[in-house]
Amino acid sequence: MIASFDDIAHSLNRARTVIVASHLRPDADALGSTIAMALWLKSCGKNVLAWNQDGAIGKFSYLPEYALVAKPPAAPMACEVFLALDTSVKNRLGTVVDAVAPGAIWINLDHHVSNENFGDLNYVDPTTPATGQILVEFLRHVGASITPAIATNLYAAMSTDTGSFQYEGTDARTFDAAAYLVHAGVQVGPLSRAMYDNQPRRRFDLLRHALNHAEFSDEGRIASFVLTLEDARRLEVLPEDNEGIIDQLRSVEGVLAAVFFEELPEGQVRVSARSKSLAVDVCKICSVFQGGGHPMAAGARISGEVGMVKTQFLKVVSDEILKRN
Repeated sequence: MIASFDDIAHSLNRARTVIVASHLRPDADALGSTIAMALWLKSCGKNVLAWNQDGAIGKFSYLPEYALVAKPPAAPMACEVFLALDTSVKNRLGTVVDAVAPGAIWINLDHHVSNENFGDLNYVDPTTPATGQILVEFLRHVGASITPAIATNLYAAMSTDTGSFQYEGTDARTFDAAAYLVHAGVQVGPLSRAMYDNQPRRRFDLLRHALNHAEFSDEGRIASFVLTLEDARRLEVLPEDNEGIIDQLRSVEGVLAAVFFEELPEGQVRVSARSKSLAVDVCKICSVFQGGGHPMAAGARISGEVGMVKTQFLKVVSDEILKRN
């Protein structure tokens, strides 16, 4: 069912216990949105659980009440409503899926164009650049009181998923929502420093490694980088350290698409793709490999040896660029 804000509010109002969760390997949009909704639902008197397969990741400790987010339990738990945020495909919830007992109403609230509408109630708005923005609009619609903690989580969600309000899709609605959050108590300067100016040294080492080993193909129109398991161990990087590395490759003059290949255990490769133009739809490219996301930011998990995956994926990227140029 395609749902309205009123439909979602009605289901949440009737629930006693609500579980809120987001996708594995979460970014600030996923975690900030999860925490914000958990805080608001708690203020409404609900019994609330906030889950993520990876739990509360240390790099997001700047998010108020980030420790609310826990890993899901081994045994399924009952609830009236399960709220999935910023998750386009059900299996991207990871171990959370099996931790929700049967009988719950599933609400799927997201902004990815590739969303599969897996919920009983689905609110998907690809015109918004962040799930956090949808939640601001939802909370304003229902007349919710937005505390500074809720506002800070939602501002972080929006700021990071828009590339500090730079990416396509950032519009007057986005800035209106951000302004509303600032009025609600966001301290923009301290929050921005915590988000962008407090990176661990190991992430700098990873960035240096990526810049030294980046490759350019298709007459400089494609930039790519491979992080092997061996290199990740040697550099002692954590999975969350990878976020944003690909943007450095995309920033190079002449590059139309950038791709980051991360070797995972058990013969899988995590692919992150970014483009500079809607003319190169990386969501469409990733869908060839059962992935998805946005036209200018998408990803996939592909089984195979990393070199083979790289060759296959870049061939599809090259073919797509040739169609558009």
